[in-house]
Amino acid sequence: AGYYGELLKTEIVSGLLPGDFVLSQNYPNPFNPSTTINLTVPIACDWKIDIFNTAGQVVRTYDGATEPGTISIVWDGLNYNRQSVATGIYFYRVKAADYTETRKMILLK
Repeated sequence: AGYYGELLKTEIVSGLLPGDFVLSQNYPNPFNPSTTINLTVPIACDWKIDIFNTAGQVVRTYDGATEPGTISIVWDGLNYNRQSVATGIYFYRVKAADYTETRKMILLK
């Protein structure tokens, strides 16, 4: 479960374990009202996904621990206070073991 008790899903997509860390582009992108972010991890590890605005302010964080497989989170366009964020460009950054990557997404209302 995430910080606010959201159910997060971890699954092994096939019988083979993933070979590398992979942060997929969110979909849909642009999005309204929600978007899905997938992270594939090849090892058991702790992970964290920060969503932040163009000013560098973190608006939402998801974190947890997982076995090898794919983590799917759905961001509903809300901040920590459960308030809707403004239309615009947002970034999501993942940290899992030694892996770090950042991608861009767009919220259109």
